[in-house]
Amino acid sequence: MNKEEKHELVLALTEQIKEYGNFYITDTSDLTVAKVNDIRRKCFESDITMQVAKNTLIKKAMEAAGGDFSPIYDVLKGSSSILFSKSATAPAKLIKQLRRTGEKPILKAAYIDSAIFVGDKQLDTLINLKSKEQLIGEIIGLLQSPAKNVISGLQSGGNKLAGIVKTLQERG
Repeated sequence: MNKEEKHELVLALTEQIKEYGNFYITDTSDLTVAKVNDIRRKCFESDITMQVAKNTLIKKAMEAAGGDFSPIYDVLKGSSSILFSKSATAPAKLIKQLRRTGEKPILKAAYIDSAIFVGDKQLDTLINLKSKEQLIGEIIGLLQSPAKNVISGLQSGGNKLAGIVKTLQERG
């Protein structure tokens, strides 16, 4: 790979980092070509973009994208693949699924909406992350709940009051 090709790859990675906002760095070393192609196919089916690149080029792309990626720099050793996705949890779920049939890919680090997760032990945490939309939905539900309870209480209270007035009226 000549200098111009490296520069193009760094630019492409930088754009993907900015565009997606979520990426996972995995260790896919020692995998056969067939296994890597199988992973690529499953990534494609899950709307995940997979890119294999040298660690120095990944680091340069992160530096060019801006932001603080310094905790990730320490894991950029050995063979690295980078997975880009609009979904914060899709790559984690795919890695978990792939691990049922083998030991790799191993999660080195993940960057999710400015939060950094380092190490393979973070996989379950990443799988259980809720999207921004899910969190907003839960907050709206929690905010609506007290209002619904007040309205329901007023409505049921009104029915009881009307029943009591009617009973007293019939007695009198």
